[in-house]
Amino acid sequence: MVLVAAVALVDKDGRILLAQRPEGKSLAGLWEFPGGKVEPGETPEAALIRELHEELGIETWSSCLAPLTFASHAYENFHLLMPLYVCRKWDGIPTPQEGQTLTWADASNLSNYPMPPADLPLIPILRQWI
Repeated sequence: MVLVAAVALVDKDGRILLAQRPEGKSLAGLWEFPGGKVEPGETPEAALIRELHEELGIETWSSCLAPLTFASHAYENFHLLMPLYVCRKWDGIPTPQEGQTLTWADASNLSNYPMPPADLPLIPILRQWI
């Protein structure tokens, strides 16, 4: 079981930030919600705060992370459990820090971006709530 926290960063226009997995990583080229593995002893919220700083150079706070839903998906070598949060407030401008490509997408267009299998069930929920 691998616990990964993800976040839908939503800008003032209601668009959601997606990051494209860079070459050399598993599932390279696919688009995903920012986030990452929850380290031992770390809460999902603390993991997101850390990951958003490391991956995007932005700062946010636990009070700005609203839990929305989760994904549970069996990959070939592990099972992924991924809570998804929504965040509408942060400091800084999201800037790729790890070679990834970023884009802002309307919730209605999320299906146009190839995503990992675990992310796909999250799209209809985001469309409904964003």
